[in-house]
Amino acid sequence: MDLAFARRFAARWQDDWNSHDLDRILAHYHDNVTFSSPMIARLTDDPAGTVHGKAALRAYWAQGLERIQDLRFEVMDVRASVDSLVIDYRNQIGGRVSEVLTFRDGLVVAGFGAYGDTAAN
Repeated sequence: MDLAFARRFAARWQDDWNSHDLDRILAHYHDNVTFSSPMIARLTDDPAGTVHGKAALRAYWAQGLERIQDLRFEVMDVRASVDSLVIDYRNQIGGRVSEVLTFRDGLVVAGFGAYGDTAAN
């Protein structure tokens, strides 16, 4: 993966999240995606903090979008690796978050979010 692809993806990712259109957001994710986040643990009361499959990711993000109606992301930086990218962004309350996404065949197959002092609403 090159940095140009990572930057294009991050720009689309930001626009899709800021649209609050779940179908646009999920279009980038594989059916068998695995995603982990402390926000999943917090919202679902499951300390594992991981969802498996696109349907479970849809359910989690639908709940999150309903709960955080003013959700807004601003990409601050993007980095690329062999088959992964890192999006550093600021959320609607000024919290800094890093999201690491791993790709296979052009779709995200695994990802995780890492939060600093300010997680989310």
